Parts: sequence; structure tokens; C-alpha cells
Amino acid sequence: MNKGQVKVWDFAVRVFHWTLVVLFVIAWFSGEESEQIHSLAGYAILGLLVFRIIWGFIGPQYARFTNFLYSPKKIIQYIKSLRTSRPEHYYGHNPAGGLMVLLLLVNLSLVTWTGLEAWGAEGHGPLAQTSQIHLLSEAIASGGDEKRGEENEAEEFWEEWHEFFTDLMLILIFIHIAGVFVSGKLHKENLVKAMITGYKDKTEE
Repeated sequence: MNKGQVKVWDFAVRVFHWTLVVLFVIAWFSGEESEQIHSLAGYAILGLLVFRIIWGFIGPQYARFTNFLYSPKKIIQYIKSLRTSRPEHYYGHNPAGGLMVLLLLVNLSLVTWTGLEAWGAEGHGPLAQTSQIHLLSEAIASGGDEKRGEENEAEEFWEEWHEFFTDLMLILIFIHIAGVFVSGKLHKENLVKAMITGYKDKTEE
């Protein structure tokens, strides 16, 4: 490490970030092509989410939620500082970036959950049994004639929500990339490089 650098992103966070990028791309392009690949990518993303949530409590300083989740007042204050000649600087996620990380994690959790529900409505995955029990009870109540219709309705319902949260995820990703570009320019930092090497250059306070 150069004396003019600060270790910010630990190895686990960097692996999480870039693995998630690869898996999301795979899940996106396999959605209409291969259910098996799509579902495997989804399970892997779920595993990454669980890891990141746990790591957000027990990981090193800059990986912890307490390091980058700020109050609305602090977020607004930071955004206002961007219009000045000396915007507030943070080695870890800045307040706006921390909010984006939270939104990405929450929305990705919803993408994964609705995907599991849709997969379960088709009779696959860990939610399949719960889904089938619900459909069976509905079929018994209606005399058994509408079971197929109930299955189709449940599958369509969850697929629509899955697509909604996926589209929202794409919007958030676009905003995230734009934020990385703007923040990098304002603070004169290469944030992509920092997420690869783990280091940021020290700045004058």
C-alpha cells in the first residue's frame, strides 16, 4: 500500500460487488432463454444478499451499515455541499451513495423474493410446497375445477411483480452508475478502480 492511500473496500466487499454484477447480467439475459440458468443465478444472488446483510453488521469499518447509512438531514446536507467548491468528502460511501446502496439491496431482495414466488407457483424451488398447498386448498374450495386457472393466475401475478422490481432495479443501477461518475469527477477519485483495488487516495481535509 502506498502511504498516500487508504484501504477502504475489503476483499469480501469487492468480490460481492463484482460477482453480483456478473450474476445480475446472467440472470437478466437468461430470463427468457433458460429457466435453469436464470434460477441458478437467482439463488446465487440470494446467497450474496444474505452474506452482504451479515457482513454489514460484522464486517470491517467501511463495510458496515453504520458507516454509510445517514439521516435524511445529513443526506440533504451532503447534496447541498456538492454545489460548493469544497463538497464534503467520505472515504467510504457518502450519504447519497449509502442511501443508494440501501435502495439497491432492498429492491434486489424484492426481485429475488418475487422470483422465488413465481418459481414456486410453477412448482419449483423452496416455495413450491407452500404455493402448491395454497393452490390445492383453493381448488378444493372451488370443487377442483379451477386448479389450473389458479396456478396460472398465481404464476402471472408473481411474474408481473418480478418484472416490475427488475425494471426498477435497472433504473436504480443507472442512477448508481451516474452517481459514481459524478461523485468521481467532483472528488477527483477513480471509484471503479477503488472497487477493484480496495484503495483510495488520501485527500487533504
